[in-house]
Amino acid sequence: MENVASWGAYLLSRDILTVSFAPRDTHEAQVQFALERGVPALIGILASKRLPYPSRAFDMAHCSRCLIPWGQYDGLYLIEVDRVLRPGGYWILSGPPINWENHWKGWERTAEDLKAEQTTIENVAKRLCWKKLKQKGDLAIWQKPTNHVHCKVNRKLFKKPSFCQAQDPDTAWYTKMEDCLTPLPGVNNIKEIAGGQLAKWPERLNTVPPRISSGSLTGITAETFRENTELWRKRVEYYKTVDYQLAEPGRYRNLLDMNAYLGGFAAVLVHDPVWVMNIVPVEAEVNALGAIYERGLIGTYQNWCEAMSTYPRTYDLIHSDSVFTLYKDRCEAEDILLEMDRILRPEGSIIFRDDVDVLVKVKSILDAMQYDARIVDHENGPKVREKILLAVKQYWTAPAPALETQEQSKSNS
Repeated sequence: MENVASWGAYLLSRDILTVSFAPRDTHEAQVQFALERGVPALIGILASKRLPYPSRAFDMAHCSRCLIPWGQYDGLYLIEVDRVLRPGGYWILSGPPINWENHWKGWERTAEDLKAEQTTIENVAKRLCWKKLKQKGDLAIWQKPTNHVHCKVNRKLFKKPSFCQAQDPDTAWYTKMEDCLTPLPGVNNIKEIAGGQLAKWPERLNTVPPRISSGSLTGITAETFRENTELWRKRVEYYKTVDYQLAEPGRYRNLLDMNAYLGGFAAVLVHDPVWVMNIVPVEAEVNALGAIYERGLIGTYQNWCEAMSTYPRTYDLIHSDSVFTLYKDRCEAEDILLEMDRILRPEGSIIFRDDVDVLVKVKSILDAMQYDARIVDHENGPKVREKILLAVKQYWTAPAPALETQEQSKSNS
């Protein structure tokens, strides 16, 4: 990320969604600035754990003066970028050491040091079977192969990194990075795209994702996908009748779906001036985050018994579908609600969908948190046990300490 996600903000004008990430920074909170601009962003860092995204998720990865030591640790961080890039995806590097010949004095590093760094990066990229497409000015662009047919042959020449053995490439919650190359799905010929060809946007949104059509997601078929898409179209239409602000263009911008499943909620809202961060809980029965990315949507993994990697007051609307049923025996509802309250801006809204008994308990807690909350019937009528709870976070502040002291002294006298 650079300049508070200016690259991501520019791409939004081209109907392209980005996920910017940067470390937590008390001096320059880039993620917070990005979210306040209405640009998707998460707190994150390349260190020892995998990024919280599935394999083959992104069409492009971009680093602009991100100061990540790409060539160190046997190219471990580039290996992780390779894991999350889709077949044929691009990696763009801007800033040191690119164009060191013209900038080395201003960067206050020796020309030899910068040249060695770029050489190391070039060598790692070759070992990953990436092709360097272009270097012009301060930019260099590499492309990941569309399959690993040639790369498997190249392992005779490049011993490292070897291909990973018996690991789930989509597991990415507290999962340690490995210095091995994530193998792409097998192909029948050199021209075939590993994992399946993705449709072009916007057809990509409602085309059955290759992960589903190939049978990679247990229990989810093409028919399941189509039915889910239609179900959420009906549900969102109903949401807009009971929460008129959701139907009001510009009222909301940053949306969070706490239990996204196949991303149906986000897909229906794609023509509204909003974006949705789709969360697949690590406890979910099916890990469909890869399919969500194949639809052209964005998201991340999350355990809702823990804090989310974002700043306070950064989302305008939160959607919670069966989250409290999912975490019933894992952690307290109060803890989840307090985290939701932390990341929701004042006067922001929450839409809960769950069993009526669960929602009655949730509403009692929200009332104590000074939310304006009400329960309404399911879109199919009052006889359905599943209900919808609409809640609005009130804008209020605690009274000043001096005022509290005066009131206490009056009551004592």
